[in-house]
Amino acid sequence: MKLTAIHSAILLSLIPATTTFAGGLDRSGQSISAFLQPGNYAEAGISVLDPTVKGSSTVQGLEGEKISDMAEDYYFPSAAIKVQATDKISLGLIYDQPYGADSQYASTAGSFGDGIEGTSVEVKTNNLTALIGYQPTENWNFYAGPVWQTVEAEIKLRGAAYAKPPAGTLSGYNINVEQEEAYGWLAGFAYQIPEIALKAAVTYRSEIKHNAKSKETYNLILGFAYIDELEAITPQSVNLDLQSGIAQNTLAFANLRWVHWDQFAVTPSFLAQTTAALGAKQNLIDYSDDQYSITTGLSHKFNSKWAGTAAIGWDSGAGNPVTTLGPTEGYWSVGLGGQYSPAENYFIQAGIKYFWLGDAQAQTGGSVKADFEDNHAIGYGMKIGYRF
Repeated sequence: MKLTAIHSAILLSLIPATTTFAGGLDRSGQSISAFLQPGNYAEAGISVLDPTVKGSSTVQGLEGEKISDMAEDYYFPSAAIKVQATDKISLGLIYDQPYGADSQYASTAGSFGDGIEGTSVEVKTNNLTALIGYQPTENWNFYAGPVWQTVEAEIKLRGAAYAKPPAGTLSGYNINVEQEEAYGWLAGFAYQIPEIALKAAVTYRSEIKHNAKSKETYNLILGFAYIDELEAITPQSVNLDLQSGIAQNTLAFANLRWVHWDQFAVTPSFLAQTTAALGAKQNLIDYSDDQYSITTGLSHKFNSKWAGTAAIGWDSGAGNPVTTLGPTEGYWSVGLGGQYSPAENYFIQAGIKYFWLGDAQAQTGGSVKADFEDNHAIGYGMKIGYRF
């Protein structure tokens, strides 16, 4: 089937504008679809996730204790601009927040609270990717560029889940990680046949090593503070994006993603020393498996102003048992999106996605402390795109 240039451009942009809830700390999916748009293009969007994650304790003496919803709502913005500088050279800049975590357990004394505070985690990242692409022909695009990234975090451990028998407890442990910047890179290539909206793109992102200033404190030792550098490596990943026109004004698409979470661990110095002295060195965050995910669906242009999309998704998670700071194991999802184009050169896009979150066992100190089952999340997104 043939597609006009503007129909093709609209369909190429119609990937669901909904947030992701993925394995490990993965959030944005690190798409570069904006850079692969035809001509000059800019977009800005925001995504919101409303998760519900409940469970029950397996801590000795507290078995069956109900754990209320510990997953915080969160939002993250994104933006991108792409300029076709010449027939063969394109330039781009993409901003997103690729990794993060927001959790807050109830303060009630029990498995994850001490009667004053509950266990909590907040991890934030910012990512700025600069791209330069070379198009030797209409069909091929080779691209690469540097990546600037920041990470910061604040984590508190509270409750009986962090007891270390026969003596000692990590309840009252805190760590603050100051915002720190580091650099990585990405590279990839794309092949397209514009007449049928066919496009395939493979993008590799390197790992990025952070050495950030951290401050560990412990409520049971008044005035104590342990200041050191904390090493954290955000993982390498590969995205495979596929799409093709399959009927008049109809596009099929798929995104496959791999993230190298296997053997990922964050181990602050004081925490490592303390838990080793108590008999078992403990990581603050760790994952045991690589993450694999796929999203696939259809987009259809109804008329010159309206288009829609439907998608389903699956994510493997990053291993089970999981950390108590993010106790889910992958998901299944279904999403719907719509796009309104008041004029040929700009559009407004919105979407919603429902996630069935995978059951998980949450562990600390090498033993399971809670079961989390039958949980879900709802994601919302909005994006504005402009062609110039």
